Amino acid sequence: MIQEIQVGIVDTRVPGDAGAEMVAPHSLGLTCKTTAVQATTQSLAVSVLDLIATRAGEPTGSAIAKSVELARYAEQLGYRRYWVAEHHSIQGLACSATPVLIGHIAAATKTIRVGSGGVMLPNHAPLVVAEQFGTLEAIYPGRIDLGLGRAPGGDVQTMRALRRGLAQDGDDFPALVEELRTYLGPEGSSQVVKAIPGQNSNVPITLLGSSGFSAQLAAALGLPFAFAAHIAPEHLYSAAQLYRERFQPSKVLPKPYLLVAVQVIAAETDAAAWRLFTTPQQRVLRAIRGEPVEWLPPVDSMEHLWYDAERAAVENRMRAAIVGSDATVQAGLEILVSDTHPDEVIVVTETYEHFDRVDSYRRVAHIAAKILATGDTYAG
Repeated sequence: MIQEIQVGIVDTRVPGDAGAEMVAPHSLGLTCKTTAVQATTQSLAVSVLDLIATRAGEPTGSAIAKSVELARYAEQLGYRRYWVAEHHSIQGLACSATPVLIGHIAAATKTIRVGSGGVMLPNHAPLVVAEQFGTLEAIYPGRIDLGLGRAPGGDVQTMRALRRGLAQDGDDFPALVEELRTYLGPEGSSQVVKAIPGQNSNVPITLLGSSGFSAQLAAALGLPFAFAAHIAPEHLYSAAQLYRERFQPSKVLPKPYLLVAVQVIAAETDAAAWRLFTTPQQRVLRAIRGEPVEWLPPVDSMEHLWYDAERAAVENRMRAAIVGSDATVQAGLEILVSDTHPDEVIVVTETYEHFDRVDSYRRVAHIAAKILATGDTYAG
């Protein structure tokens, strides 16, 4: 078994708070009570985001089986959590029944946290989400994460099929989050409807986003915030800054906790990695064209596949991607850490061959162990 990565949380509190007694928040997968703060050096915390992508003509069951295998390996490598996305009616992505997948992956693993990256809350009744994740938490106590987003996860017709109002623009997301937290928290004295299971389960919630909206909401509620830099890299720095500047400590979280999701492909050489990278490039290109987005084999060059405007759109969408040899990826991750100070990096890796994907996650695990996040961290 490969040596497990040691990960830690950087303390960003002002000096006046530094001696306060603290309980590490359940939402971060930490359970030990801490009573002291010491200057220490910890390696970069890394996690996995999986869209359960299929190759052209591949049975869904095969893609899911590969994801289970990857989750088991990620657990051995020391990855902190394994998240599954939610998308609907998109040929090539098998992550529509997110809670079902979470349960399946959690059953096949032992220690890694498993969750949603994320549940698109406006698509669902908060009570149903609370019941689903309350049930998962009851089966796999202390291992379930509930990441929440406000995007539709599909097109207009899919929204209608999900019974989501076409006039919804996400403005009701804060109210939906609060309703969901009511069902997951302690039972209120006047509460009539209860989530059973779910009530008082306190399933940890992380807000996901690709703009400043969810960053501000996560800051106001004192919740962890995960930014989707693999989707909207242009908003990464402003959203990260907004979240940290406006964060309000809460019972759940005493200080900001920022997760950044980024596309990463590591291989033996830069050239080999960039060839593998043509698979996700083709997926984004096909998404722009409204075509199915199954994984396609890598190609030697994309030049014959796109027009100049399409190339610009794909490269802009994927400009935060870190692609290359171990040394190149380490340099890219170090820049990301230096520029945005994430507490955790969520790695999104898309390759046509399962072996290449597993190998990339193996390389990233070893690279992350070399990247140091130095600061005042909790110990005790």
